[in-house]
Amino acid sequence: MNTWTSTPFEPWTGLAGGLLIGIAVVLLLLSIGRIAGVSGIVAGAMTKRHFDQHWRFAFLAGLLLAPILYTLFSGPFPVQMQLSSLWMGVAGLMVGFGTRLGSGCTSGHGVAGIARLSPRSVVATLVFFGAAVLTTNAIRYF
Repeated sequence: MNTWTSTPFEPWTGLAGGLLIGIAVVLLLLSIGRIAGVSGIVAGAMTKRHFDQHWRFAFLAGLLLAPILYTLFSGPFPVQMQLSSLWMGVAGLMVGFGTRLGSGCTSGHGVAGIARLSPRSVVATLVFFGAAVLTTNAIRYF
């Protein structure tokens, strides 16, 4: 039987992170009229050209630099891997496949789509999280 530890409840850091994500989504939509869906941004960074490609690379650079800056200013944060690197790779491929199948990811549908009251995004997000709950329980208990 697998054992796992719970993560401490820290509402202020969660609130701060949620506010920052929400502000980023709103700023991207208001400034250039784009949805902050990471899978679409990554796909477009590989296929689009000029300005449409530049803002995508800047957005992705911000995602990669954020944990580095956090570590520099706040110190390291503990990360506990509960699965092997192989399983993490398989999971990453499955998430990538799912974002293509679902025409978006949790950031596009779950944050930007639900905020715009998109019925398609509500359904997609319910499916994403339902699959996540089932998968997590299947891995932990089987």
